[in-house]
Amino acid sequence: MQWCSALSEASDISAAVDEAASAVRAALGEGAADLVVVGVTPHYASEWAHLPGLIRRALPDSLVIGASGTGVIGEGHEVEQRRGLSLMAASLPGVRLKPFHIDAGALPAGDDPPSLWSQLIGVDPADAPHFLLIPDPHTCDVEHLLRGLDLTYPDAVKVGGNASGGALPGSNAMFAGDRVHHVGVVGVAFSGNIAIDAVVAQGCRPIGKPMLITRCQGSIVHELNGEAPVHVLRQLYATLESRDRRLFRNSLFAGIEMNGDREEYQQGDFLIRNITGMDPEDGAVSIAALAGQWQVLQFHLRDARTSAEDVTEMLQRYATFDRPVGGALLFSCVGRGLNLYSRPDHDTDIFAELLPDVPLGGFFSNGEIGPVDGHSFLHGYTSVFALFRPAHDEG
Repeated sequence: MQWCSALSEASDISAAVDEAASAVRAALGEGAADLVVVGVTPHYASEWAHLPGLIRRALPDSLVIGASGTGVIGEGHEVEQRRGLSLMAASLPGVRLKPFHIDAGALPAGDDPPSLWSQLIGVDPADAPHFLLIPDPHTCDVEHLLRGLDLTYPDAVKVGGNASGGALPGSNAMFAGDRVHHVGVVGVAFSGNIAIDAVVAQGCRPIGKPMLITRCQGSIVHELNGEAPVHVLRQLYATLESRDRRLFRNSLFAGIEMNGDREEYQQGDFLIRNITGMDPEDGAVSIAALAGQWQVLQFHLRDARTSAEDVTEMLQRYATFDRPVGGALLFSCVGRGLNLYSRPDHDTDIFAELLPDVPLGGFFSNGEIGPVDGHSFLHGYTSVFALFRPAHDEG
C-alpha cells in the first residue's frame, strides 16, 4: 500500500490536473494509481464536466472518486478562499474497489430489508467492506443513508464528507468513475487487505455534569434529573468563569451519550448536537437529535483552543501505532479552517507534526461522516480523518 498527496492552484483545470498528476506519477510510478480521491473548488465549476476524463488520461486505470469543496487539502496545506485542486492517490495491492452512485430519492425505505441495501450498493456484506461516502447535502438524506448502511454492514467503517461550495440543489459536483453527478451520493466500498481507522474530532469539551433525560418528546427535552433544562443552564452559567460565559452565549451544544453501559463519561464520549431552541416558559430545550428517556446528556462548549486540543489528543494515539498508517483523508467542516482558527493549515499542521510521514489529502465539507461508539453519524464543525493501513502484513 502506497499513498501520495498532490496539490495544484493552476488557473485552469487541465493545467491543474497535469501538475498534480505529474506529482502522483513521480511518487507512485507510471500506472500505479488504483484510486484517486479528488477535491476541487468552485472556481473550476465551468470545467467540472471534464475533470474525470482528464484524471483518467493522466492516471490510466485509476478509479476517480471525489467532490467539489469550498476548500481543498493536499501536500500538508489547506487551500481556502482561492482556487485549488487536490489529488490523493493510492496503489492498493490486494484491495478491491467498488464505486457506486445512488440517485436522489432512490434509497430504500426504513423498513426495507438489508438485502435491498446490499443490492443497491452492489457489495455482499460477507466481503467485509469499508466505505468512503460523499453525499450531496441538498438532495441526499444522509442520516437515513447511514442508518441503512449500519444495518446492512454493521462492522464496516463509514467515513466521508458532504460536497460543498454550492448553495442550491444541483450546484455541487460529485465524481465517481467517469461520471459527474450533482445529486444523491457517490462512494466506494473497500474490501480485501485494507483497514480504515476513523478519527472524529468534534472539538467540544464538557461543562457541568452528565445528567439523565427524565422526560422528553422527540427532540424536545423537558426534564434533566427532574429539573427543567433552562433552569439547569441558568445554574450552570453561574458557575462558569468569564471566558466560558462568553462561549456559553454562542457556542453551547448538547452532548448525547451513545453507550448506556458507561459509568463515567469523558470528552469524546458524546455525540455533539446543536441546541435548536429554548422555551423560557416551561424550561424545555430542543436539540438536533432524537432524545431518549434515561439517556445521558451533558452540555458542551466549542472554541478554537478546545478544537485544537481535541485534534491533537485524537491523533496522538496513532503516532506510534503498531501497523503504520499508509495515507489519510481529511474531511474538515467549512466552519473550521480560517473561520475557526484565523490562520491556514491548522489541523494539517497538527497532523504533520504527529504523523510526519503520512500523506494527507481531502476537502472542506458541509457535514462530516464518522462513527461514534460504533454507530455512523453526520457531524458538523468537525474534522474527520480516515487513516488507511493494511489489514495484515503485505507480501
